[in-house]
Amino acid sequence: MTRMTPSLPELPVSHVLADIGAALADERRAVLSAPPGAGKTTLVPLYLLGQGWRGDGRIILLEPRRLAARAAAARMASLLSEQVGDTVGYRMRLDNRVSAKTRIEVVTEGVFARMILDDPELSGVSTVIFDEFHERSLDADFGLALALDVQSALREDLRILVMSATLDVERVAALLGRPPVIESMGRSFPIDIRHQDRPAGERIEDTVTRAILDAHATEQGSILAFLPGQAEITRTVERLEGLIAPETVIAPLYGNLGQKEQDAAIRPAPKGTRKIVLATSIAETSITIDGVRIIIDSGLQRLPVFEASTGITRLETVRVSRASADQRAGRAGRTEPGIAIRLWHPGQTAALPAFTPPQILSSDLSGLALDLAHWGVQDPSTLAFVDQPPATTLAEARAMLRQLGALDAENGLTTRGRLMRDLALPPRLSAMVISAAEFGQAREAAMLAVLLTEQGLGGQSIDLEERLRRFKTEKGERAEASRRLAGRLAAAAGEGKAAATGVPILAGALLLHAFPDRIALQRGGRGRFVMANGRGAELPETERLAGSPMLVIADLTGRAAQARILAAAEIARADVEEHLPGEIRTEDQSVFDKASRQVRARRVTRLGAIIFEETPLPRPTGEQAAKALADGIRELGLGVLPFSKEATQLRERIGFLHRTIGEPWPNMSDEALLSQLDEWFTPFQTEARGLSDISAGGLSNGLMSLVPHELQRDLGRMAPTHFEAPTGQRHPIQYEGEEPLLTIRVQELFGLKQHPAVGGGRLPLVLELTSPAHRPIQTTRDLPGFWAGSWKDVRADMRGRYPRHPWPEDPADALPTTRAKPRGT
Repeated sequence: MTRMTPSLPELPVSHVLADIGAALADERRAVLSAPPGAGKTTLVPLYLLGQGWRGDGRIILLEPRRLAARAAAARMASLLSEQVGDTVGYRMRLDNRVSAKTRIEVVTEGVFARMILDDPELSGVSTVIFDEFHERSLDADFGLALALDVQSALREDLRILVMSATLDVERVAALLGRPPVIESMGRSFPIDIRHQDRPAGERIEDTVTRAILDAHATEQGSILAFLPGQAEITRTVERLEGLIAPETVIAPLYGNLGQKEQDAAIRPAPKGTRKIVLATSIAETSITIDGVRIIIDSGLQRLPVFEASTGITRLETVRVSRASADQRAGRAGRTEPGIAIRLWHPGQTAALPAFTPPQILSSDLSGLALDLAHWGVQDPSTLAFVDQPPATTLAEARAMLRQLGALDAENGLTTRGRLMRDLALPPRLSAMVISAAEFGQAREAAMLAVLLTEQGLGGQSIDLEERLRRFKTEKGERAEASRRLAGRLAAAAGEGKAAATGVPILAGALLLHAFPDRIALQRGGRGRFVMANGRGAELPETERLAGSPMLVIADLTGRAAQARILAAAEIARADVEEHLPGEIRTEDQSVFDKASRQVRARRVTRLGAIIFEETPLPRPTGEQAAKALADGIRELGLGVLPFSKEATQLRERIGFLHRTIGEPWPNMSDEALLSQLDEWFTPFQTEARGLSDISAGGLSNGLMSLVPHELQRDLGRMAPTHFEAPTGQRHPIQYEGEEPLLTIRVQELFGLKQHPAVGGGRLPLVLELTSPAHRPIQTTRDLPGFWAGSWKDVRADMRGRYPRHPWPEDPADALPTTRAKPRGT
């Protein structure tokens, strides 16, 4: 059946629309590569409306950001002369505009992942379109993996289209089973790319301001400038104010702005005026700001980087990729010839990474781990990810979910885990809302959860108690929509139970259930805290919370050694005892005291790494003391151990056999021995209570214990301590280098026709042959070759220097000796 296709404007992508429709009809999968300005976001979904194979199924269009989703829906609706919510609607976290008539739904990527997890058959859906897939968000990668899984197992009739302006086409096409790859032309207007170097040490906002003022004075049209983040945008606005004429509108554009401010930024400038839009990467894709013909690109972007070991996501300012730079420049040629000014040297472009790193490689994977458990997947490699989630990060995420009670020991979803996933919040915040529901505080916790996931609500204060108070009375459409969302979340968690006291619990007590590892005790002065996970965190001394004895930290950034607190709330020890009973424990510990280098014992009351009280106990002995000593050695390094000469040689001999023969001869490197202290050190040092008590003999016995019993008798044969010369003298063999070395006077080897070797005769010794004065005269790995070759030159030189010592013409048949010739001979 052929349907009427809506009348569409002529854009570059128009020439391949029929190819897309045919590919999806025949192959059910396709990839579209279309540069900026091609019109793919709006024209492709509208064209597919008229395809007979669609039936009455909906078309789902995924967009990476809310702003792009709203803009795409509005543009398509206008082309149909309809309102948003009729044929074309959108669905996102805080705003839905869909109806029974809606056949094209523009959704954010996170919303789609939840749609497919809740309805694996995607009932009523004909086609899923992944727009701007090159951004490689975690939700887009996961959504595509799920869609391909559903298509293979449940819905052969489902159509999947992946499209992007800048795409690693080969990898994506391979993932999709090599469907048709369709390429469209890009913009119709030329772009003049120019470069302006940023002076060394100059702040990026100063460079951008100067470039804007120059372009504004010499060029016509509106300007779109890309900066890395909100702070740089705010400072650029401050610098421009008073320098730009009133008929030019300055409009910031970033994620924390409300919908009205974002929509105002992308609206065309009023007639007779110009616009300067200062944007983050939010404006790179899927939106057109009419009238813009000048792009100023700082070349920077801010990306989140997650450290699994600390649970901290920090924002890093990094260079954009070449793909992003092309996307940004493409904004200038949408409607007329444009100019793109890049604030870096042209030679630096080649050094930019090809693509922005995919989020799945550097994100917190706790939400993904929860969703995988809901989907029934233990091994993510069974799903078609472009890049598989890193195993270490996924393991850390699952460990955290087990701590929150969401996963069982086999990483299966628990009853609590199902409730957490249903709340559509990050797992930590889901756990908080569910725990709060148990004592009638679900709404308060849901308000706090929404506050933490929707940046900017309640102001910018670090103090979450203050922000929560402001959010409850905050005016504006976004605040009201957020409070309604909190109400829905609370109802889903079981809001009905009455609060035990009737008085809302303070924010800090609620946050304990989300961030038990980030309970923090002030230590080291005002503004300095140590968290239960052992990491430090800081606040400016001028902040009110800097003087708090205890906090629970909801957000922080920076590297582990210098984490900066972004959001926190005050708590007391009594809150921890009430809400996390059993987490504060009293136990006896044996610890290594680095100052005295002795083992001490203490009784401590602690919460993770936080020590509330400690009392000294008598010094420990036996295995307890040895284990504490081992902890000290891990901290100080293997160099503190009193290895004897014999123990050192034993270690070198065994290490040589490991390097040359391999397993089962054990590794004797510092790293290997430190990792096995409990095997070779602790059992042999039970009499020691400090570094000075360590037994050198125990170290030798411990090292030997790592050698399998059946090999211990072979050690002397494979790596002997000494070489017995033909004279009967014994000489030590040195094993510390890459090859075993024997230093020996050349006269002691006379008569030897075979080169000395170890390792059962397989590994030749390096012979450092010396003169009678023990000075090196030759190094060789082939003694017979030396006798037959360069010995002649050595002999000629040495005879004159040492006439009283024998220098035979044929040393291979001479008698070995340690003596000089008698006088007069």
